[in-house]
Amino acid sequence: MNLKDKIAVVTGGGSGIGQATAEKLAGEGATVCIGDIASDRGEAAAAAIRKNGGKAEFLQVDLTDAGSVKRFADDVLKRLGRVDILVNAAGWGKTIPFLESDDAFWERVVNLNFVGPMRLTKALLPQMFERKSGRIVNVSSDAGRVGSLGETVYSGAKAGLIGFTKALAREGARYSVTVNCVCPGPTDTPLMAAVPEKIRDAFIKAIPMRRFGQPAEVAAAIAFFAGPQTDYITGQVLSVSGGLTMAG
Repeated sequence: MNLKDKIAVVTGGGSGIGQATAEKLAGEGATVCIGDIASDRGEAAAAAIRKNGGKAEFLQVDLTDAGSVKRFADDVLKRLGRVDILVNAAGWGKTIPFLESDDAFWERVVNLNFVGPMRLTKALLPQMFERKSGRIVNVSSDAGRVGSLGETVYSGAKAGLIGFTKALAREGARYSVTVNCVCPGPTDTPLMAAVPEKIRDAFIKAIPMRRFGQPAEVAAAIAFFAGPQTDYITGQVLSVSGGLTMAG
């Protein structure tokens, strides 16, 4: 894979899967702009890439705020001129029974995992269509494919992102813009660390490979969709879950 001269935006790039993805794309030669709500983590992630010889910078973004998303997209285009690869990797959820959730929780989960990525995609898509070139990779979840106990709202938001991926892929095809989706299963990230130990143990027992995935393993799948060898692949959903779901 050679991503030299490509410009990539990775949301959630300050930790977990997003950070591993930013590192992977930078390692393949791309200039990476990390977007994250946490300035300290985002700056540190970009600095680590630069220390290893890669090209990266950080811009803060709050995906739950429409104004923040617009400013972020405007700043990216002003600084870098264009975006060749967009990876919507930011995400958040919390294990909680549906009847114990409230409107504020719903809004945060849906805005961060679904509406925010749609807003950012809409802001950056016109320049891809104009150039008739682009890669969009949405990071959903196997929870969005098969559901997950205690993650009802999160599952719904991630399912929406899958549907968005497939529909936008149809619109983008005539402009040579591919849109694909990676669905991680249980992965060793800060989000997973916040899950109760009893549930984490149950996940491991259910996974055929008997371990959590590593962020770098998910990043490899994302980089595949972002690379030059996938010109004819669009609208696809790939699970990276150690065999947990095996969704068709």
